[in-house]
Amino acid sequence: MKPEFNFFQHWYPLTPIEDLDPKQPTAVTLLGLRLVIWKPKSSETFQVFLDQCPHRLAPLSEGRIDNETGNLMCSYHGWQFDKQGICTDIPQAENPELVSNNQKNLCAVGLPVRQQQDLLWIWSDAKSSEQAANTSLPLSPQVDATKGFVWSSFVRDLEYDWQTLVENVADPSHVPFSHHGVQGDRKQARPIALKIVRSTLNLIEVTTEGGIQRTITFEPPSRLEYAIKFGNSEKQIGLVTYCIPVSPSKSRIVALFTRNFGKTLHHLTPRWWDHISDRNLVIDGDMVLLQQQEYFLQQQKSTQSWKTAYQLPTSADRLVIEFRNWFDRYCHGQLPWSEVGINVPPIRNLNHDRQQMLDRYNQHTQHCRSCQEALLVVERLQAVLLIYFVITVCAVALLPDRLQLTLGLPLIAIALLGLGAYAWLRFWLRPRFHFVDYIHAHR
Repeated sequence: MKPEFNFFQHWYPLTPIEDLDPKQPTAVTLLGLRLVIWKPKSSETFQVFLDQCPHRLAPLSEGRIDNETGNLMCSYHGWQFDKQGICTDIPQAENPELVSNNQKNLCAVGLPVRQQQDLLWIWSDAKSSEQAANTSLPLSPQVDATKGFVWSSFVRDLEYDWQTLVENVADPSHVPFSHHGVQGDRKQARPIALKIVRSTLNLIEVTTEGGIQRTITFEPPSRLEYAIKFGNSEKQIGLVTYCIPVSPSKSRIVALFTRNFGKTLHHLTPRWWDHISDRNLVIDGDMVLLQQQEYFLQQQKSTQSWKTAYQLPTSADRLVIEFRNWFDRYCHGQLPWSEVGINVPPIRNLNHDRQQMLDRYNQHTQHCRSCQEALLVVERLQAVLLIYFVITVCAVALLPDRLQLTLGLPLIAIALLGLGAYAWLRFWLRPRFHFVDYIHAHR
């Protein structure tokens, strides 16, 4: 029986627009489909094609934006495509009519795109563009500057499946323990009474009671949002996540952190600092737990269902149960990998390489322009400080004896401070863009 929920006919936000480079193509994967994001020089919006040149299926993401035409050029044989995907040039063509008479067969496959709330949205089914035009984006009411909100964005690729990601974000009770010392305190953990307000094919809504009022909204397949109010105060914070299915045992989280207070601090805090000091730590704390959880669940499901593999006795587990029931009821407990020709192994391999599991550079930094630029500055500062130290020491050594104490000593002192700054950059700051091991027992 065919599942009721079609994963391909929905809007997904793949990345914050500020992280895209308009000067070169960007590769990305959604639902097992390799895509290329690029920006024509004549367009104000980015375009998304399947990452295949119709000529010999070479990846267009390895191409370039032609300086003269502004079109996307395949780097294999130089074929060019405009923003509609129409082939405009084949260097090997014997005459221009070869291109103009065969445009329908020579097109790159374009997907519907939109840009809103600072995100690039993709509709992954090229054959239902009319439906895409009539389908609203799963936007958050909290990402709205007219209502006094400010927000920052974060994206990271994850080493576990979409269903594991949704289940984790839908579970507020793990925060004091998994993120102790980062966003929670295990000593402050309390029961969380979750109440299912609504549960349909297209929406699950949950609320909590008490001093902190939470409304948790899951709009399948991607938007999972927290709106948090503090008692009778007008202050509100929010976590807006978009859970993106990438491939089996791979997912991506696009997160927006909203609030309607503390706006000055928000504008003063560099985006990259927020990422390395907080956001990546949260992901790291979950990653080392969820990858193994997913592995063990796959083992258990070979003989039993999640309902018996998990023990879920508390009210805090209600949203996890509701999501799992939704996934079974409308999706038959499966993502549509077979529709894109992907054979999923019964049990995936468990990754014991922590440097690969927590590889911040490949999972985040290379996708985030703020962190890329900050890392480049750090690397240049390291070089400048080291060169300054070497030159200063050599220069002082050449000073006359009468000047070495009065002039040389202050110069050496400054050089040593610079060397200390170099060590801080090299051994503390720079690793936070690449890899930091996360050991729960040490927190």
